[in-house]
Amino acid sequence: MAAAAAVVTPAGLEDGVSRSRGEGSGEVVVERGPGAAYHMFVVMEDLVEKLKLLHYEEELLRKNNLKPPSRHYFALPTNPGEQFYMFCTLAAWLINRAGRPFEQPQEYDDPNATISNILSELRSFGRTADFPPSKLKSGYGEHVCYVLDSLAEEALKYIGFTWKRPTYPLEELEEETVPEDDAELTLNKVDEEFVEEETDSEENFIDLNVLKAQTYRLDMNESAKQEDILESTTDAAEWSLEVERVLPQLKVTIRTDNKDWRIHVDQMHQHKSGIESALKETKGFLDKLHNEISRTLEKIGSREKYINNQLEHLVQEYRAAQAQLSEARERYQQGNGGVTERTRLLSEVTEELEKVKQEMEEKGSSMTDGERFSRVLMIHTE
Repeated sequence: MAAAAAVVTPAGLEDGVSRSRGEGSGEVVVERGPGAAYHMFVVMEDLVEKLKLLHYEEELLRKNNLKPPSRHYFALPTNPGEQFYMFCTLAAWLINRAGRPFEQPQEYDDPNATISNILSELRSFGRTADFPPSKLKSGYGEHVCYVLDSLAEEALKYIGFTWKRPTYPLEELEEETVPEDDAELTLNKVDEEFVEEETDSEENFIDLNVLKAQTYRLDMNESAKQEDILESTTDAAEWSLEVERVLPQLKVTIRTDNKDWRIHVDQMHQHKSGIESALKETKGFLDKLHNEISRTLEKIGSREKYINNQLEHLVQEYRAAQAQLSEARERYQQGNGGVTERTRLLSEVTEELEKVKQEMEEKGSSMTDGERFSRVLMIHTE
């Protein structure tokens, strides 16, 4: 759980926002830091913890049959309609928990009126909200998280909740036990191995006569005077035989440990030699492959140049044919436009001709009627 709520200002709405005044003007320029876009996720997580402290699961979610929101519910767009309804419900419940009467919004209420009522209650708590109300209509975003977080803080103040410093449990320091290194040679181990080898070996046995002779010589040497010159009374041949007899029992075995740094150094040298030997073998193949690829690329380049030189005249002919085709299409478009214009003029002339014919027919019919009337008058006069 977060130890303390993040302080969010409505002007910046994120930590890591720096402000500077523009030159020659009194306007404040807001510069958003690189982590400002992710600060609303932190505010949303703090809001969930504060809602748990207010017991919203028992008092709000279970009574209204609502699903508990996720830790980033109001930070990411999922379902704007559902998120806006959840925002209004949570805001109304938090205002009531802060000691202010506020009716729970219904599904068919005017969203603008609901948002204005929530912002007015927020300002009555002394909080600033210098952003347009339309920012809350989407039901998600930094402004939604800011409003709910501010109302949750006011509700916690009203119930008398205060943040305390966290108490960390004391961790008992365990005594580090140094494991016994088997590779270290000690006198006790040598003695134990020597005793074990003596008990296991059946062929090696102690010669009592030799021991008696050695003890007798030692006694004689100790009884001698200190000023006398010490001389060895041991036979060199007998000493050599004794050394050859005891030599197998003087072997010291050191058990290797995988954790020993010497083993790791030896492994590193082995791997280095293996890599160098493998590199010598593979380098020849890689060089051969590089030479083959280079020759192939040169062949492809030369073949491409040859093909371009052989097909140069065909490419020029194709370009000339393309130019002629474009010119013919332009002339066709022009001729087609002239044909349509002349067709329109022909239709106009045909209409005028029809009108003139109709007028001539009307005049001809009127002239024939007048001639008939004049003939009738002439007959009557005669």
